[in-house]
Amino acid sequence: MAKLPLRVAGITASFTILLTAAAAQDAALLKRAQEIFQPLPKDLASTGLPTTRERVELGRSLFFDPRLTIDGNMSCSSCHQPAFYGTDARPKSIGVQQRPHPRNAPTILNAGVLNIIHWVGDRDSLEDQMAKAATSPITSGQPDQKAVIDRLSRVAGYTPLFAAAFPNEPQPASVPNIAKAISAYERSLLTPAPFDAYLAGNQQALTPAARAGLAKFINTGCTACHNGAGVGGGMYQKFGVVEDYWKATASDPIDKGRVNATKDPADLYVFRVASLRNVAMTPPYFHDGSVETLPEAVRVMARVQLGMTLSDADTRDIVAFLESLTGELPANFATAPVLPLGAVVPAK
Repeated sequence: MAKLPLRVAGITASFTILLTAAAAQDAALLKRAQEIFQPLPKDLASTGLPTTRERVELGRSLFFDPRLTIDGNMSCSSCHQPAFYGTDARPKSIGVQQRPHPRNAPTILNAGVLNIIHWVGDRDSLEDQMAKAATSPITSGQPDQKAVIDRLSRVAGYTPLFAAAFPNEPQPASVPNIAKAISAYERSLLTPAPFDAYLAGNQQALTPAARAGLAKFINTGCTACHNGAGVGGGMYQKFGVVEDYWKATASDPIDKGRVNATKDPADLYVFRVASLRNVAMTPPYFHDGSVETLPEAVRVMARVQLGMTLSDADTRDIVAFLESLTGELPANFATAPVLPLGAVVPAK
């Protein structure tokens, strides 16, 4: 076989070296990512909180059913809509009787992997959240648990569903069981994304821009807070470590955060770190929905949390990485179910 000319051989050797170096960098990036993040689990059931088919189906109906609220016209899905990837696309949600929520509604998708519920962590679990929502003046309007069960009893189609979901219980239809059923449904709403395939070892699951964005996301310090299976959602942090957040977001009014729940001065302007799963699909951003676009939100975070000014190229790459966190809507969430038969609005 004829030898390559020295110049061509040199170019070929240089190209091989570059490919080898790039492969080594890609492998190192994957290893680092696997140390920081975890893929979404396939099942969130536990011994005390099973996600049986019966509970999930009951919870799905309750999640989409408006008839348990005071006017019979709002449900969990009013603020967590499939069309908006489990949010309502509002800066702040509107509850029953046009009562305003104090903060933005985060997506319900993948909520089961998060160990902090609500922006200020004033709920102990998904079950606690649902039980309190049942009689909240904003989400329900019902005065007490008895009123909720009275309303539920008028929808006869729920009786066999509760019996199947909670067998051997003398009174299956109860507010605690409503909370358990809806939470079981919410734990089924997982959205594996290209990033999960990447973490499993498929480097080509991310585009070159997304891999570049991942490297920048790590190297700029974003992963100090945004890590784990939720890419966030596992800790509290002051919003505005370097600079007051409202100077960058133009927030009005200024939310004092977790201090309102704990009364601890150390919690002033502290919020749950947002999960970034499906973040590209869930604007507007932050606890008050004060920022409309993802590139702007990325720049704000770099500025007020890290004291950095990102270039346009760096911002584009980080956004490309964040887009790799978008998964498909679960089939049992993409469309609303046919609800059990019963009265639409109970007798006054």
